[in-house]
Amino acid sequence: MSRVAKLSLAAAILTTTAVIWGVHFQQNKERETMYQGVVRDEARRREKMRQREEELQDSLRKREIYERVQNVPDASSGVDHLDKGG
Repeated sequence: MSRVAKLSLAAAILTTTAVIWGVHFQQNKERETMYQGVVRDEARRREKMRQREEELQDSLRKREIYERVQNVPDASSGVDHLDKGG
């Protein structure tokens, strides 16, 4: 093999190796980024559920206070009344 052919072969091997390593590195980085997105989404979902639970508890406390202060008709009887009077 001539010297030019050996250099061309070496350059091709080095370039191929660099490209393969680069693609592998990029895939690992993207996989980690996607996983972090899943972790953030899960944290957001848990926070939203916590806020909804707090809002529900607050609403139940307010309802209890309002029911103590004023007479609130039963919800099922109010629906029947609306259907009959309609």
